[in-house]
Amino acid sequence: MHFLVFSLAFYFLPAIIAAVRHTHNATGVLLVNLFLGWTVVGWVLALLMSICSAPCYACYHHRGW
Repeated sequence: MHFLVFSLAFYFLPAIIAAVRHTHNATGVLLVNLFLGWTVVGWVLALLMSICSAPCYACYHHRGW
């Protein structure tokens, strides 16, 4: 059972990285990872998309009134 949980976490690692970094293309990374992640090329592409994209800081600029 633990192997299944760790395997799923590793499979969706690019989507998790994109979500934690608040990238602007987190949904695109998730879709690429979901549909093309079973190929090694698709998984590496999703990982590069999640790491190389700049984090979106727009939600942090308007904290105060």
